[in-house]
This record gives sequence, C-alpha cells and structure tokens, in this order.
Amino acid sequence: MTVISLKSAQVREGLTLPYAEAGYPGGTPVVLVHGLGDSWWAFEPLLRRLPAALRGYAPTQRGHGDADRPSEGYTPEDYAADLVAFLDAVAIDRAVLVAASSGGVPARMVAGSHPDRISGLVLIGVPGTLEDKPAVTGMREAVEGLSDPVPREFVEEFVSGAVARPVARGLVETMIEENLKVPAYVWRETLRGLLDTDLRATLAGILVPTVVIWGDQDDLLPRADQQTILDAIHGSRLIAYEGVGHDVHWEQPDRVVADLAAFAAHLAHPATPGTS
Repeated sequence: MTVISLKSAQVREGLTLPYAEAGYPGGTPVVLVHGLGDSWWAFEPLLRRLPAALRGYAPTQRGHGDADRPSEGYTPEDYAADLVAFLDAVAIDRAVLVAASSGGVPARMVAGSHPDRISGLVLIGVPGTLEDKPAVTGMREAVEGLSDPVPREFVEEFVSGAVARPVARGLVETMIEENLKVPAYVWRETLRGLLDTDLRATLAGILVPTVVIWGDQDDLLPRADQQTILDAIHGSRLIAYEGVGHDVHWEQPDRVVADLAAFAAHLAHPATPGTS
C-alpha cells in the first residue's frame, strides 16, 4: 500500500481545496472526482492501492469535507471550473479523470471542453441522466427539507444505500462523518444544479477514451441508463461488476485499481492494429 499525503490547493481567491496525493512520482496523473456529500476520503481505498505506474490526486470539492464553503456556486459548471483550476494549481498538464456518482457530471464536462488536458475518462456509477428515477425524486424531497445540523439518520441512509454488500466499517463511519460536514444549503444547491442541468447535453463532444464502470446491483442506475452514456460517447466501453452496488470502488477497490491501471497503460501505449 502507498502512503497518502494531505495537501491543499488554492484554486482561486477565497477557495482552497484540500486534496490527497498518493502513488509514485513520475506515474500517470489520475485525478479522482467525488460526488455529492463525499470528500477525498471516498477514494482512500483506491489511493492506498495505486501501483507504481500511477500518481493519484483526490481533491475535496467546494462546500464538502474540509474545503472552503462559498455561499453560492454549486452548479455542475462551477464544479467543472474548479476542476480545471485544480489541474492548474497542482501543475498537472494532462490527466486521467476518474469520477464517481454525481462527480461524473462536472468531470465529463471538463473532458468534453478540455480534451487537451484529459487523456482518458473513467466513470464509476455515474448517471447518464437523472430523469424518471424514483429514488432521485425521493432524494430531492428529503434534501429540500434539510436544515442544519443535517440529521445523522439522513446521512446514514444516504451512505449505506450506496453499497449492495458490506464494506469496511471504518470506511462507512468515515464517510458518514464526512457527509455530516456538508451544510444543508450545499446539499440543496448541488442537487438543484444537477437536476436543472440537461445531463444528456453534458455527454456531447467527449472525444477522449472513456470507460464506464457499473455495478449491476446499483439501485439508482439501471443498465439502460448506462447505455445512455455508451451511446453518446463514441468508442466508450462498459465494465460491469456483478453483484456490486452504486459505489463500486468501495466494494471492489482492488479490481477497480486493476482496471484503472490497465486503462492508463493502454492510453500510454495503445495497441498497434494487427497486434495483441
């Protein structure tokens, strides 16, 4: 297992994002983008397992964890702009973006708008669209009714619903505490931003190589939803994990790291036609 270093990056005046860095100097830069409620801790299982070929960076997004909390600016466009500014702040010229859940929306916006900065895109349990999903309707109603302090019961249900089978209890407890740091207005504004955005449109124009990782026991995202992504991004491919829920990287971190390393290796040394 590799050592995780905790650092911070000022992405603009008044906005500093803590981030975790792990892996090996000279490895392919991999930037990990978390979703609503989470922080860099969501990727701790992956960071601990990075091979020598990869260098991981996991920023905590604005309003989340121990990051600064502006009073406004929680649309996918805001998060995408922060992500580009983060690449600049830590001097990453080009990276593989690995995004989980709703973090995949700003990540794919960056992949589409800044192909010179993104060598590849990995989407883990990322919605193609949030339309016609009963769980999302219930989530919106619950979030609109939140006030500070955010109830632990709400957070516990949110975190536990992300997996289909048991994961390390320490990880679950950490993620509950991280989610509890998020103010009610950040929950509301982030979810509103997602629901007010045409998510299908954010899939347009992505030309970088893309891998979609999905657990077939994901209660939020059916197979047909993932097909929306596959149909929109030319050449993208699906890796389905059997018996796994929404947060694939929590349930099977070893396999996710192996798939990520193989993808990064392919990007660095694409196979020559006619060879294997």
